[in-house]
Amino acid sequence: MKHLYITMMTVLAFTLAACQQATVQVTSPKVEMKENPVGLETTTPRFSWQIATEMQDVRQTSYRIQVARSEKELKSETNLIWDTGNVSGDESVLIPYQGEPLNSREVYYWRVKVSTSAGETPWSETGHWSMALLNGSEWHAKWIGEDAMDNPGETDKDNTRLAARYLRKPFENTGRVQRAVLYISGLGAYEAYINGQRVSDDVLAPTVCWFPKRVYYNVYDVTSLIKGKNNVLGVKLGNGRYFGMRASRTQFFGLPRLLAQLEIEYTDGTIQTIASDESWKVTSNGPIIANNEFDGEEYDARKELPGWSEPNYDDSAWKTVDLMTAPEGVMTAQPNPNITVMDQLKPISINEIADGKYILDMGQNMVGWITLDGLRGKKDQPITLRFAERLKPDGTLYMDNLRGAKVTDIYTPAKDGHINWEPSFVFHGFRFVEVAGLDYQPDLANFTGKVIYDKMETTGQFESSNETLNQLVKNAFWGIRGNYRGMPTDCPQRDERQGWLGDRATGCYGEAFLFDNALLYSKWLQDIEDSQSPEGSISVVSPRYWTIYHDDVTWPAAYFYAARMLWKQFGETQPIELHYASMKRYLERVQEVSMQDYILTKDAYGDWCMPPESEELIHSQDPARRTAGPVLSTTMYYSLLNLMTEFATLTGNEQDIPGYEELAAKIKEAYNKRFFDQETARYDNNTVTANILSLQLGLVPEGREAEVFNNIVEKTEVDCNGHVSAGVLGIQQLMRGLTEHGNVNLAYKIATNRTFPSWGFMFEKGATTIWELWNGDTANPGMNSGNHVMLLGDVLIWLYEDLAGIKNYPGSTAYKKLWMEPKFPEGLTHVNATYLSSHGEINSEWRKEEGSFSWSISIPANTSAIVRLPSDWNIQTPSVEGVRAVNDADGVIEFEIGSGSYLFTN
Repeated sequence: MKHLYITMMTVLAFTLAACQQATVQVTSPKVEMKENPVGLETTTPRFSWQIATEMQDVRQTSYRIQVARSEKELKSETNLIWDTGNVSGDESVLIPYQGEPLNSREVYYWRVKVSTSAGETPWSETGHWSMALLNGSEWHAKWIGEDAMDNPGETDKDNTRLAARYLRKPFENTGRVQRAVLYISGLGAYEAYINGQRVSDDVLAPTVCWFPKRVYYNVYDVTSLIKGKNNVLGVKLGNGRYFGMRASRTQFFGLPRLLAQLEIEYTDGTIQTIASDESWKVTSNGPIIANNEFDGEEYDARKELPGWSEPNYDDSAWKTVDLMTAPEGVMTAQPNPNITVMDQLKPISINEIADGKYILDMGQNMVGWITLDGLRGKKDQPITLRFAERLKPDGTLYMDNLRGAKVTDIYTPAKDGHINWEPSFVFHGFRFVEVAGLDYQPDLANFTGKVIYDKMETTGQFESSNETLNQLVKNAFWGIRGNYRGMPTDCPQRDERQGWLGDRATGCYGEAFLFDNALLYSKWLQDIEDSQSPEGSISVVSPRYWTIYHDDVTWPAAYFYAARMLWKQFGETQPIELHYASMKRYLERVQEVSMQDYILTKDAYGDWCMPPESEELIHSQDPARRTAGPVLSTTMYYSLLNLMTEFATLTGNEQDIPGYEELAAKIKEAYNKRFFDQETARYDNNTVTANILSLQLGLVPEGREAEVFNNIVEKTEVDCNGHVSAGVLGIQQLMRGLTEHGNVNLAYKIATNRTFPSWGFMFEKGATTIWELWNGDTANPGMNSGNHVMLLGDVLIWLYEDLAGIKNYPGSTAYKKLWMEPKFPEGLTHVNATYLSSHGEINSEWRKEEGSFSWSISIPANTSAIVRLPSDWNIQTPSVEGVRAVNDADGVIEFEIGSGSYLFTN
């Protein structure tokens, strides 16, 4: 009996220990910010994880990472290529690999467990990653294609036109497949098939880039697609940005071409390689007779090639491929995910207009294309789809703002009957679609809108008691994702769609609350450096499909600001390390060609899109509204010097800091001497932008800050009736600046106005995204995109940091420690915001009405926060574990809390 008792107690002890252990777990293991990535090029990949628990105040005290070449060896802890042992510390984001050298092609398996203040976790789920081709000599494939334009109407002049290429290579499977991997780049864009099945759901791959410097390739594990003895690898090539949309030295690079290398590893250790070479076949006489991102895709079903990507297809009529010249750029494994279909919409209405045409309303300005689902067509009778963001008063499409883009998809049926089709190599920005070529009114069910953007997680949710704020976040959400296209673009609909830097200097930061955009922006910073001139100039459109070197400061500042965003928001320092020298070279270039007596004189665009004095104008003509270029460039250059001081410390370039600090001091002195009015505390002509940039970027003489701020408030309230009064530069600092200096009510008024100029005015006019202009409904159609994000400025940051209180503590990154001090504008009674940080989910929800206040906070394990509220609210200390300290002084009660959930009430 005694032995039975001991046995039972032992079992109970183990059970309790297991239960306790299970309450703390490692989740979301990632390598280079991806789950189980395929084809990494870095030989020092970095590991991240999160800790999940319902317990309070849990801190990581150590971690242990193991890596092996097989899952079996990992679990048995034999032949490990890296075992950190127990490493003391609380780091859990981007821990660099330091094991044995990694090899091309190989697959590696890893796991992590951590010790915490609440006990040790079990091992995480096993993760894995594979390596890309690390040496150029490992490419056995050749660039192939069709080196001719033989189809009717094809041209590389003006508005280019070219049919898609179809390429195929039959091969035999010679054994039992262990693993099969495809390394592929198709320029401008490709779809790859094995035995008739798509190798992935990526679209418009590979990612865009500046081809003379870099060419990206993708890596796919295609083991499951190799079947039977006879197989075929087929690739469809579209034009993309390589055979550019318009004839231009920086937009047109040549005819489409393919580089593909399929490697099949058999269980007996042998390897078969199927590489693109002279043995492949090609035709451009297929159904996609034209594809152009600006103009649309034309599909002639009468020219379909049934079974072309499957075995046993007769390709005797196809040509032998041509060997194509290799692009100049370095072959690089793509670090960011491709675009894919991320959402779907059904139209909300269909109306007939004149001449048997119909207008679809998708109910939302979206980016992607329309899929035809069972539409009835007639043989040889083309069905035409045209796309637009707005309608004219007569119900027809408003096309004037599309400039030269034709935005037309055409499908020609091969026979009478039902049609199921979608384009392959185009996208459109639209809410409305004109459907022509039918002899009956179709149903809404016959159409589906496919929403495309870079594959990434939605990380933020925000809602409040104010519907204008809620609509603002919704419109921003649709606008931001509609302008992610392997680069952040200005617009998705007209003949532009470029990576303008000025739109994103602060915008990227706000976007990072809604989307996990780290990999996209890291890649875009490489585009910016690749587009830099030998002299150091930065193209304000990057990749430089429009090459614009101004050697001013305001637009190129996005290069620096985006790098800092990645560091602060995600803990990602690598872009700063990679681009520090390039950034320094640019500052030196600007100093050389643009600085006179410590004032930066060059400015190309001014405070772009300052609300004009008349609603038909694009840009204000009133000198009193316009901020001088030297004010803009000098303030921004000063801020970049301060950023570079941070970057120099981060990258081990401390020797540069004295030079930055000395130059910054001289600029500040010269700037104030020239532009600051000592009597009125006004900068230059007293625009809100001149004053807010000077204040927020640190140029105001010590002790004069309140006076400068009062000028901002007076200008906004009196001259502008409490409306936004800054362009894209001033608005980058406006909302936070007003709030930081004590006037959150004015910021809230600006954010919730419904009259011109305001975001709410756009919504009153039916906008479901963000306009390019405050007066986008009345201004010149040459520049009134209905889907831009540059006018968002810092409003998203303000919503999350200032209204919800989700903010990095000074010196913290990736929300390891938070500074939670929300502001409470009059009239706002409820905010509920969630942000999925690198450490886990953060939630902040408060209610304040009729004297009562409650605030629910949840922060993830291995983080902490400082929580601040007014002392006179009589806030009660939460009666849960995790409240580490309470301090009540200077009218503020401050709580230091560990991870977990808390409720603060009065």
